[in-house]
Amino acid sequence: MAFSKLFPLMVARIAALSILLFVMAIPQARAHEIDPGLADVLVTQERIAVDIQLSLESILSEMDLANITDTTQAPEEEVYNGYRSMGPDALRAAVEDFWPRMAPRLVIEVDGERIVPELVGLSIPDVGDIGNARTSTISIAAALPQGDTPVRFGWAALYGDLVVRQVGGGEDAYTAFLSDGDLSEPLSRTEIVTESAWAVFLRYIFVGFEHIVPLGLDHILFVLGLFFFSLHLRPILFQVTSFTVAHTITLALASLGIVSVPASVVEPLIALSIVYVGIENVMGRGNLRYRTALVFAFGLLHGLGFASVLGEFGITASHFVAALLGFNVGVEFGQLAVILGAFLLVGLWFGQRDWYRARIAIPASLVISAIGAWWSIERVFL
Repeated sequence: MAFSKLFPLMVARIAALSILLFVMAIPQARAHEIDPGLADVLVTQERIAVDIQLSLESILSEMDLANITDTTQAPEEEVYNGYRSMGPDALRAAVEDFWPRMAPRLVIEVDGERIVPELVGLSIPDVGDIGNARTSTISIAAALPQGDTPVRFGWAALYGDLVVRQVGGGEDAYTAFLSDGDLSEPLSRTEIVTESAWAVFLRYIFVGFEHIVPLGLDHILFVLGLFFFSLHLRPILFQVTSFTVAHTITLALASLGIVSVPASVVEPLIALSIVYVGIENVMGRGNLRYRTALVFAFGLLHGLGFASVLGEFGITASHFVAALLGFNVGVEFGQLAVILGAFLLVGLWFGQRDWYRARIAIPASLVISAIGAWWSIERVFL
């Protein structure tokens, strides 16, 4: 069957499967997702006080939030559900008992020295729907040593991502999105640390790059699928540009709260997009115009996958544009790094060989599709 006739049928099948996944995923939408922690930090000459919005249940069950964002992925899910069913008083007692283990994992550092905070307050909502993650607020404080040495704050990598916002400086006050146990920049005791739009732009270039290389394995596989479509510059340029424009649009809309699609829907569809580009590579080069349009559609999905980085966490309205632009520049650098790496490892040496497509491009595309298919199943059913 000619590709021009087969293509609409394939698109229809992908659309039907996408709708099926969407319908299957809706009942669990956002039900088990754990958002990053959000810490408002007040630093004075003598004292530091921090209010942290977080999932206490995931902390108490000692989930490894550095590697998961959904409680159903964790072996501690049953323990988590037990804490999730507790009322505020029972959960407060559990936190107080657990505090000696938790306190050292909340990092307050002055001149390289750690200060262990004290627990000064807890705000825990009622149980509600136990299928949904509950956000509580924990208040901690610590006396600071004499002097003007700045303070750094963060928490253990085990607790996942953390947004740190310095209190008291308005929209220009220091805000950081931390991961892997990183600490904030030094926070002055005598004045509010502020950031220019340029500083935010530069910082989010690194955040964007990191969310491709090494953290964005699904995005890496998708970009490799684009690479194995053709080694010619024009098809790669068309596809990457289309992908960039698309994920920029949905990233901005989702980050501003205009569009909201839960990860339990987006992530399986991203995996399906990986399946599709691999299969299409195997079937033949096809029509570049159709391919570019389809990559644009898939780019809209991938933009939603990036959105949690720039959502309500971590960026004030005054610096949103700078953060968005910086993040997208970083993502593009990451994508170009993937394409350049693939070209240097494979395309440069074997791309002109008669057997390149049969022995490299097609087998690689099949592997990419197989991984995407497994992720599709895993993200819906497991």
